[in-house]
Amino acid sequence: MNSLGLSVAASAAKSGSPVHDICCYGAGIAGNIFALVLFVSPLPTFKRIVRNGSTEQFSVMPYIYSLLNCLICMWYGLPFVSYGVVLVATVNSIGAVFQLAYTAAFISFADAKQRVKVSSLLATVFCVFGLIVYVSLALFDHQTRQIFIGYLSVASLIFMFASPLSIINLVIRTRSVEYMPFYLSLSMFLMSVSFFTYGVLLHDFFIYIPNGIGTVLGVIQLLLYAYYRKGSRDERLPLLVTHA
Repeated sequence: MNSLGLSVAASAAKSGSPVHDICCYGAGIAGNIFALVLFVSPLPTFKRIVRNGSTEQFSVMPYIYSLLNCLICMWYGLPFVSYGVVLVATVNSIGAVFQLAYTAAFISFADAKQRVKVSSLLATVFCVFGLIVYVSLALFDHQTRQIFIGYLSVASLIFMFASPLSIINLVIRTRSVEYMPFYLSLSMFLMSVSFFTYGVLLHDFFIYIPNGIGTVLGVIQLLLYAYYRKGSRDERLPLLVTHA
């Protein structure tokens, strides 16, 4: 999207009717609520880690990736970068706190070798985010900064949506939805729909494109669940690898 497109989008967002504004904020708030369901979904995994006093074979990488993704998207939603998309900043700031808490818990119960590795990864995430903030503030004006961070956030979100692709592949291969819980898939779908609507109403390409992709993947997951559920055993809650 060029600078003219961003200017038009900003003008459209500011000049919306009361009904438009209510629908816009309603979609954003709904997205925040559904995202919260995704953020709390790894709690059973961490209860097990705390109970057993070990990280066992669990991987910390989903939380590391999610933390960086949340930080980039949070930065995009702040007035330093974008105007009028504060609900993107709120949901991702909450998400960043959850991912940081999960990572800290993982470090607490990891062995010495893992602890050093995960701490290094965590430091790298904050260094990368700090560099992104510095470069965007020091080298770009506001419109160019929005484009730069916008494309980074789209790339980050699309990368995060690789997780549902792996789950979809697993379901098709095993012909079972054991590792794709219905309510987790439903929440992800509803969150993506909400933020897709939020982005469309704001005419914000950088919000509606990745969440449009998330909506399509959510529909596929729900259709697969409906098709394969009869042959599945009890569902198990997987590690959260992505969110809105």
